[in-house]
Amino acid sequence: MIRYSLVTQKNPREIVLLKASPCIWGHCSFCDYIDDNSTDINSNILFNENILKKVTGKYKTLEIINSGSCFELPIETLEYIKSIVVSKHIKKLFFESHWLYKDRLHEMDDFFKVPIIFKCGIETFDHNFRNKVLRKGAVFSGPAEVAKYFKSICLLVGIKGQTTEMIKKDIEYLLKYFQYGCVNIFTQNSTSIERDEKLINWFKENYSFLDEEKNIEVLWNNTDFGVGTICNS
Repeated sequence: MIRYSLVTQKNPREIVLLKASPCIWGHCSFCDYIDDNSTDINSNILFNENILKKVTGKYKTLEIINSGSCFELPIETLEYIKSIVVSKHIKKLFFESHWLYKDRLHEMDDFFKVPIIFKCGIETFDHNFRNKVLRKGAVFSGPAEVAKYFKSICLLVGIKGQTTEMIKKDIEYLLKYFQYGCVNIFTQNSTSIERDEKLINWFKENYSFLDEEKNIEVLWNNTDFGVGTICNS
């Protein structure tokens, strides 16, 4: 499991994969990344500190990810990150958050006092597919509501049962409503969710232009950010 890397293409930044308490939701049907957490808080604190010591401040931007949301990281880890923000002159942070924490994002803003781009795993704006098939646990009226809270979203592409019309609408909303975005091409993992190669090939033929979009990152492989193992988040 690789825990530290550099993202050098779009929005250059350092990225770390930390350990936290279990995900607040924890029911997503496509996710086996949830196993990368621990209820041993003291162990998480020490583990995370060793990873964070690798941060150099090279790009003045740092992304923190874990198998859930930033709110599940130990407070001691958050305090250590804050010390790094100061000592390494970090000017921007990227954090992940489940939709359920949408009303608490200001707590992180107040704590770190630097701009934070919060990323939310929406996966798709199709309500039934998102909540009945993917079991995401995110209920909202549409992209405008999501954009009130999050500048960045993550979409998931390439699952059997997903349609081209769903994906067209998802990408339309991504480009219209959000400043940043990440499109994750589904990697077959240990869950029962199946990868749709035909749909992925269609996406490549029609949406490879996203690779040229400044603030849209397409993860054709789930380790394209340089962290993690061959599993899907």
